[in-house]
Amino acid sequence: MPSVLFRGCAVNVLLVRVGADLSPGGGSWNGPVDGESGDFAYVAIPETSPVHIGMEKPYDTLTSVLARFRVQLPAYLRRQHMHLDPDFAHLTYGDRGERAKQLLTNLQANDTIVFYAGLADVHGATELVYAIIGLFVVQDFVLATDIPAHERDTNAHSRRVLAPGAQDLVVRGCPQVSGATQAMPTDRRIPRPRLPREAKLARRMGWVVGQGWLSAAQCQAATVPRPAAVSPLDGEAAASPGSSK
Repeated sequence: MPSVLFRGCAVNVLLVRVGADLSPGGGSWNGPVDGESGDFAYVAIPETSPVHIGMEKPYDTLTSVLARFRVQLPAYLRRQHMHLDPDFAHLTYGDRGERAKQLLTNLQANDTIVFYAGLADVHGATELVYAIIGLFVVQDFVLATDIPAHERDTNAHSRRVLAPGAQDLVVRGCPQVSGATQAMPTDRRIPRPRLPREAKLARRMGWVVGQGWLSAAQCQAATVPRPAAVSPLDGEAAASPGSSK
């Protein structure tokens, strides 16, 4: 989960790359984007841990969503389940280990997590489109093991069968100002490799990076309501009109 934190007197903002990518752990595939309209399909990374029965998120449920972009999942992904995180339907994002500790240390209520992904342009461009696909304004934090059984199906980490004492952390976003958005390319296409990619991406969005912070006005400009159009998973994989652990 590549990420970078920008501190400031107004809010802290964490920029996090999510979604399927070309790494083995990312599914060796990129979700599609229409580089002209900004429409995209959010395709999560594969799930690698056991989940509670009935809470699986199969990749093949994305078939109709991806058909809108005239692309198909690779055969090997159709047999797998997604680690659907962030979950835009339930406004949650989870992590574990050192990264979970960093979330608690660096963020608090009203801070912002900005999600971006590397997407494949359906118009045939050879370079990926690195685009912001959503953001959460932090409401609160909860351990995945403390989420009641009837609410487990709200995040990829609470869906997992966790050992007693597991420290998987779930961030909940504020309704109305958190969710997926239309893909916002940072500089249309950023050639690879570009490191640190997150800092360069923030600069291309016009955010203040040299002084290490983002203003509240800049965060507000990127804040959008949740999209009206959703996939058959009822929003958990957004095909929006108009990865990690």
